[in-house]
Amino acid sequence: MRRFCLLALSLLLAAAAPVERWRVTAVLDGDTLELEDGRRIRLAGIEAAKPPRNAPSDEERRWPLAEAAAAALSELALGRLVTTHGETAPDRHGRTMAHLLRDDGLWLQAEMLARGHARVHTRPDARAYAREMLATEDGARGARRGLWRTRVYAVRDADPGALARDRDSFQIVEGRVLRVSKTGGEAYLDFGEDWRTDVTVHISRPVMRDFAKAGIDPLSYEGRRVRVRGWIGLRSGPMIDITHPEQIERLEGGAAPARPSPPVDAAADADIEEEDSE
Repeated sequence: MRRFCLLALSLLLAAAAPVERWRVTAVLDGDTLELEDGRRIRLAGIEAAKPPRNAPSDEERRWPLAEAAAAALSELALGRLVTTHGETAPDRHGRTMAHLLRDDGLWLQAEMLARGHARVHTRPDARAYAREMLATEDGARGARRGLWRTRVYAVRDADPGALARDRDSFQIVEGRVLRVSKTGGEAYLDFGEDWRTDVTVHISRPVMRDFAKAGIDPLSYEGRRVRVRGWIGLRSGPMIDITHPEQIERLEGGAAPARPSPPVDAAADADIEEEDSE
């Protein structure tokens, strides 16, 4: 009963608090827009379809997936009032990373993911609501919407030969973790018998502290099928360096809802989790 009271109280407080809204005056691409106060907002936690990095400029201007993503965001947001939700943070381009709710309560990140125009790309400083966004992405991928119809964005198998060709690109990789080893405060997830040539996930010492705070022991991934997202590097074999726990999903277990509701107050979430643990 207490958990429901805490949730109801948080919603009442959120409704009572004054909310600043700004009109969207421009959509720059599938995950970036401009507000009437001049701020450029980068939709936190997602990455819309973009032209390949090596695409010629003339091809870049008419790359269909990028055009579709920008058109979808324009339809959803251009001329509408929006409000930021949760914490905001600047990125290296001077934009503000934020979650945006439209004046009617629509969560822009969730809608872009649900339509298949974006995929989840969280960062250490932009990782809120990862579970809800991953569930939405999973639903769009299962329905083969938008970018999920193309091989460009297909989930990769943990195959070292194939992943080597994806070097220096952001990919989603699935496979079974054969072995987890911890050494020097770091952890390595190996997807093959020979760590010198096979796919490896590396969790550095500082990031291990974040895993501990999240209550996750990397040893729990051993023998499990997981989905990992990150930049493909080559260090012996293909390697993904993990910067925060939300990059790794365990694929066993119950499915989360495919279309989440807009995010609720983070403090209330923390109170509810504390109540559940008692």
